[in-house]
Amino acid sequence: MLNEITGVVYSNITTIETMAIAFILGIIVSFTYIITADKEDYNRSLCYTLVIVPIVAAVVIMLIGNSIAAALSISGAFALVRFRSEPGSPKNISYIFATVAIGLACGISYYVCAVIFTLFLCIVMFILTKLNFGGGKTLKRRLKILVPENLDFEGAFEKLIEKYSVSHKLVKVSTLDLGSIYELDYKLVMKEETTTKEFIDELRCRNGNLSVSLLMDSSNEF
Repeated sequence: MLNEITGVVYSNITTIETMAIAFILGIIVSFTYIITADKEDYNRSLCYTLVIVPIVAAVVIMLIGNSIAAALSISGAFALVRFRSEPGSPKNISYIFATVAIGLACGISYYVCAVIFTLFLCIVMFILTKLNFGGGKTLKRRLKILVPENLDFEGAFEKLIEKYSVSHKLVKVSTLDLGSIYELDYKLVMKEETTTKEFIDELRCRNGNLSVSLLMDSSNEF
C-alpha cells in the first residue's frame, strides 16, 4: 500500500516537473519568436500557442506511453500543423514544429535533449535574423492605390501591374473618407528591370492623381 502511494506521488511529481520544463522551454521559444518575427508577419496568438503546444504534447506522450500511440500522436500533431499552416507563414510553422518536438522530448523525459534543442534553435533564429538571411534580394512589394468612388477599378490596373510585375494578387479592398475613396491593396513581385518612378507615374495617371504607395513586403505569404 505504501509503495503504491509512493509511486503515485512520484508519478505526480514527475508529471508536474515535465509540464514545468515544457512550459519554461515554450516561454523561451515564444520570446525568441517575439524578438525575431517580422512586423508584417507577427501574430500575437502564436505567442500563446508556442507556450501551450509543448505542454500539451508532453502530457499526451506521458498518457499514451507506447511507441505505436506515439507515432499516431506525432501524425496528429503534424496534421494540426498542416491545418494551422493555411493562414501562416513557413517561418511560423517551423516554430510550431519546434515546440511539438520540444514537447515530445519532455514527454519521454529527454529533458537535456529538449533544453539543448531549444537553446540551439533560439541561437540559430537570432543569428539568421541578425544577418537578415534570405532577405537581401527580395523583389516583393506591397502596392496600395487610392481611387475615387466614381472610378470603376475592376480591372482598371490589372494590365498595367502585369506590365511591371512577375506576379500579383489583390488581397484587400477597403473604403476611406466615408466611402468616397477606395483603397486597393496588392501583393506583387516586381520585375528586376522595373523603374519605380515610371510605374508609380503610370498608376497616378489612372487613379486621378491620388496617393500611390509601394512598400517593401518582407512576409513569405503570397
